[in-house]
Amino acid sequence: MSTTPAPEQPRGHELVVVANRLPVDSRTLPDGATEWVTSPGGLVTAMESVMRTVDSGAWVGWAGSPGEAPDPFEADGMSLYPVRLEQQDVERYYEGFSNGTLWPLYHDVIVDPVFHRTWWDSYLSANRRFAEAAAPVAARGGTIWVHDYQLQLVPRMIREKRPDVRIGFFNHIPFPSVELFSQLPKRNSILRGLLGADLLGFQRESDTLNFVAAVRKLLGYHVDGTTISVPGLGAAPRREVEARTFPISIDSAAVSALTEDPDIRARAEQLRHDLGDPDKVVLGVDRLDYTKGIRHRLKAWGELLDDGAIDPHDAVMIQVATPSRERVEAYRQLRDEVELTVGRINGEHAPLGRPAVSYQHHSFDRRDMTAMYMAADVVLVTALRDGMNLVAKEYVASRPDLRGVLVLSEFAGAADELRAAVLVNPHDIDELKAAILKALAMPVEEQEEAMRSLRHQVMENDVQTWAHDFLDHLGHVGAEAQAAVPSVRLRGDEPSDPAAVDEALRTFSDVPRLLIATDFDGVLAPIVEDRDAVQPDAEALAALRDLAELPGVAVALVSGRALEDLNGHTRMPSSVVLVGSHGAEVGALPPWMQAEVLDRSSLSMTPEKEELLGTITAELRRISRAHPGAEVETKPTAAVLHTRNATGRGGHNATESALEYATSLPDVTVTPGKEVVEFAVVHTSKGVAVDALARASAADAWLYLGDDVTDESVFATAEERDVTVKVGGGDTAAGLRIADTVAAREVLQRLRELRSEQS
Repeated sequence: MSTTPAPEQPRGHELVVVANRLPVDSRTLPDGATEWVTSPGGLVTAMESVMRTVDSGAWVGWAGSPGEAPDPFEADGMSLYPVRLEQQDVERYYEGFSNGTLWPLYHDVIVDPVFHRTWWDSYLSANRRFAEAAAPVAARGGTIWVHDYQLQLVPRMIREKRPDVRIGFFNHIPFPSVELFSQLPKRNSILRGLLGADLLGFQRESDTLNFVAAVRKLLGYHVDGTTISVPGLGAAPRREVEARTFPISIDSAAVSALTEDPDIRARAEQLRHDLGDPDKVVLGVDRLDYTKGIRHRLKAWGELLDDGAIDPHDAVMIQVATPSRERVEAYRQLRDEVELTVGRINGEHAPLGRPAVSYQHHSFDRRDMTAMYMAADVVLVTALRDGMNLVAKEYVASRPDLRGVLVLSEFAGAADELRAAVLVNPHDIDELKAAILKALAMPVEEQEEAMRSLRHQVMENDVQTWAHDFLDHLGHVGAEAQAAVPSVRLRGDEPSDPAAVDEALRTFSDVPRLLIATDFDGVLAPIVEDRDAVQPDAEALAALRDLAELPGVAVALVSGRALEDLNGHTRMPSSVVLVGSHGAEVGALPPWMQAEVLDRSSLSMTPEKEELLGTITAELRRISRAHPGAEVETKPTAAVLHTRNATGRGGHNATESALEYATSLPDVTVTPGKEVVEFAVVHTSKGVAVDALARASAADAWLYLGDDVTDESVFATAEERDVTVKVGGGDTAAGLRIADTVAAREVLQRLRELRSEQS
């Protein structure tokens, strides 16, 4: 595969796929160079088709080796963005929480799930890494499609950064009943993470209904059919999220076409000959996983041999068990048990020169697998629980001759579609034995009738159809989510060109009447752990004081801090307007400012609001007591939870508790920020405050510097002559970006210099 560095994508990608792994594997060449080879697999095959229909497609995932991730690169027309995972992430996020906790729980607790809080911490941080990699590379209004149980927190994390994109999620494994799911620590965080998507796809109707039931019971959200009404934070509007069934499939035409290859046909014949030309070949193909029912299958086969119901001279079983997760103890134990069972069966029943069970503990390529399917008279799919099971569909696609029998577990997702298979409960060994005997004895006419029905289902519903159906549906349900979202003008962390910043300041300073407004924390003062110990930049404050004395210039400080707190830390003269609590508190105004323009009616506290604020404060204090280090600040019109000093995972847990509480407060403005969540009973924002200040000062244009999500309401309202400056990294509606508080001071000093020249 040819690869090149990924080109710059200033407009972003139309479609971004996010999965645990990239669609390529690295291979080291003899000269030490790295070659990237396309991975086999249904998802890669599906996306290859979809990517051909979009102008620009990208894939975000782990490259497969711990440590530093490769730089983004292009392969086969896709831009690939590797995500870094350290060895500890592999052990805790992937092998731990994903495969030691979620996998067994989601597969009906066939083995006991293991719960470790450090695994959750790693799962959380790894999901955030995937979200941070994916969010910047999508085009405005584009689509991000997140895949599988390893990344269930990613949809919500992306939505927080990119409310303009459509977000889909597909769960490739089962979703458990609410009784089992309720065992999961952090269960509500998982549900809220998933509900960041516009469309959630599941393999089976039962999985969809299980998810909806969990949302209804554990979160208490309103559900209409499979449409979930997700409350916004506080007074924010609700969102509609749809859960829907999309059974995945295979590239059935490509698999069927392989059966026409003379080499593969010859390989199938040779395979039977190598096995001693038995009358019947029975095949099992699985990843070596306890969910696949391999032990049950071998037990049934061994008992049929013990009973004399099968003659090992006439019938041979092949069991392909692809290595899987061999660092995980449950998988090592399973391998030992399977190999002991195979050894016992062969020791007791294998004729000289041939096995009773041919056990293959390694991988085979697609061509070899097709030859095996063509050679097999019966294929056993005896999964104890499976999201879909594509082996069943691959076998059907490999039999255009209409021969062969599929024995299929009713607990595999494929059983919902492949009704003409011999369906079986693999837990019932007697029933499984009877199904195997029925398959071995099935007349040719009955085989053909069943296989014709199975092939119609598989050939008409391939993986490309699955992918296009999902994305088409996402396009409809996600359209509403894209409406009325703030524009994102800048992405990433790179500061704007200094020349562009200076030119904007020059043009702005020529405007006759100006309003210069700025946030406090993170702009005039570096953010510190102890909010009371904050030290504003004295030179920046001096520049603001000087600007306020110049003709035609109004100056304001607009902060989330309470007005009294803001005044105590800045000691600004009356010529500088102080606005606290995100606009809910306004200090003294200069005599020339039109005070009547400021609408104070919305800022008044009523007895009802006082009572509501007291209730909120009490609940936030309860949350803070449960998470040491978290603190509650009270303001005249708001209560604020600060988590910067919370110990361990307490910061995240306290924030989650506060946000969950926020969904029950439809008359409150809830504003999450950097390690802070504010609950305001007076509806206002910095954007509203700056607009009112601009009108009160009769400004022809305004400039605003801000660093936080609370400042986006200002940036989003800017008109052509206004100047918006984001301090620090992150996607923003601001038109310019500067690095830090030092750069903010320099902007204010430059404005003072330029405006002074006008005087």
